[in-house]
Amino acid sequence: MLSQQSKLLAAWISLISNFILTVLKIVVGAIFHSTALIADGVHNGGDVIASIATLSSMKLSHQPADKEHPYGHGKAEDIASGIIAIILGIAALFLIYESVLALFEPAIIISLWALIAAFVSLVWKYILYIYTIKIGKRDKSKSLIATAYDHLADVYASLAAVIGLGIAWIGDMFNISLASYGDPIAGIIVSILILKVAFNMGVESVNVLMESNVSQEKQDEFSDIILSFSEVKRIDRLRAREHGNYILVDVRISVPGNMTIQEGHDVTKKIKNTIMEKNQDVEEVLIHLNPWYPENRANR
Repeated sequence: MLSQQSKLLAAWISLISNFILTVLKIVVGAIFHSTALIADGVHNGGDVIASIATLSSMKLSHQPADKEHPYGHGKAEDIASGIIAIILGIAALFLIYESVLALFEPAIIISLWALIAAFVSLVWKYILYIYTIKIGKRDKSKSLIATAYDHLADVYASLAAVIGLGIAWIGDMFNISLASYGDPIAGIIVSILILKVAFNMGVESVNVLMESNVSQEKQDEFSDIILSFSEVKRIDRLRAREHGNYILVDVRISVPGNMTIQEGHDVTKKIKNTIMEKNQDVEEVLIHLNPWYPENRANR
């Protein structure tokens, strides 16, 4: 319960912070005619939607299994993570578009207030990233981790704005015309980095939704546990997939064909308990037994 409360608190803090930063950047950007700050504000507007998706998915993912969803609702967070990845990608493309346009427009005089607003956003977002990624990794929340990376992308965007606005501001002070274009150039570079973050998040979400296997390292760990039981003569098949913030394991093993049903049940129970004790993220272990005979090792 405390874990769920901390996740919800982090999501609400992200939502409120994104809303405040959106208003701050758009208002200050509009007053002082800063294209970079307005674009960054629109980016934060997308983050508000992402934060709402995170809150909704966390509420849904913790609902118990029902008749229609016997494996639970864990994938809701992966769907939210995919939505956030799409929002990030669209925001990055928008920032690139705005930055390229700015290169072909007359340079504007940069206000110190716009620079201060971008710097405040940079510090604020970095603190949010540290806080959110800590809670997300601790509680294995996919949507919260995605939100944290969204904050990190905002750090990059705000850093670009700070560098660009800072260079332009210095250029205005010392009458260096080319320096006025530091903001859009930095915006293009950082937007590409944001696109990379969005792509990686999207691929991970799709892999989970398509039920791809867990990493080979994780599979080897499960295999070592199973083969540590002397009754297990062979692993015929091992599959494990992520289902939101937990893992489902499906394994077929060969045991001596003369074992009784009770003995087979006891072995599977011990294997299941051991796997779940050593892997807190494993929610279910399904084990199918095949008979094994010394004279027919190929028997399955």
